[in-house]
Amino acid sequence: MLNTLESATPASTVSPLPETSRHTGATRILHWLVAALVLVTWPLGFLIDFVKNEVSMDFYLLHESFGFLLLWVMLVRVGNQLIARKPPAEGPFIERFAASSVHGLLYLFLIIMPVSGFLATNAHGFPLTWFGVLPIWSPIGKSPDIAWTLSGIHAWSAWILLGLFAMHFGAVLLHHVIKRDQTLYKII
Repeated sequence: MLNTLESATPASTVSPLPETSRHTGATRILHWLVAALVLVTWPLGFLIDFVKNEVSMDFYLLHESFGFLLLWVMLVRVGNQLIARKPPAEGPFIERFAASSVHGLLYLFLIIMPVSGFLATNAHGFPLTWFGVLPIWSPIGKSPDIAWTLSGIHAWSAWILLGLFAMHFGAVLLHHVIKRDQTLYKII
């Protein structure tokens, strides 16, 4: 009976790694949730300058709302990282160091970017109403003297994050396509 069930499960949905060699289920879900939120939020923010004025505020609202959600998911992810079981580290020291550095910087900028965006929006005098429904308290209020500094931090953070994402994705390709090792299966 077990062989019948195993053969009925598509091979593409089963990780070749034992569960103890993979990240926890919560870690995997949070990883892919953050990835999805970034892949929605970043392009929305980029496109704001290229859409008609009539819809730009809708883009802002969605960008800010998804960004605020991303911030909270990242904070949960940081907490999860502190308590979750981690698979054993593998590979040469330089690869482990590079992976740890890029992951740490991804975490840092995935918090800096939404915080600076949220504060910049507030400083420009536009408090956030999350998805047009829930008003979010503004910690700084309208502050034109720091608004552009916060906007600059937000913009630079977005480009740094894009570079870090490129390095992260490059590492995925290196491990999965070139080295053909099991690294990717730890997170899927």
